[in-house]
Amino acid sequence: MANTAQSKKRVRQTEARTDVNKARRSRIRTFLRKVEEALASGNQDAAALALKNAQPELARGVTKGVLHKNTVSRKISRLASRVKALGTAAAE
Repeated sequence: MANTAQSKKRVRQTEARTDVNKARRSRIRTFLRKVEEALASGNQDAAALALKNAQPELARGVTKGVLHKNTVSRKISRLASRVKALGTAAAE
């Protein structure tokens, strides 16, 4: 248990940051889910739009320290390639 005033304050700060980070992570997951749903529907335009909307949110997660830069880069790359593949599959 925290004994000093400073350690008690750090506990309060950590709890507050945890709530903020949890909300931000949840928001990012929602954007990713929208991309996944658009991909599942087979609509490339909707998937591309959803990905375009998700990218700034993912980047914001990096700047806020919620996600690692390489993790976000990997997610965006994989989603973009799936959206692109959806277009070529629809053209065939």
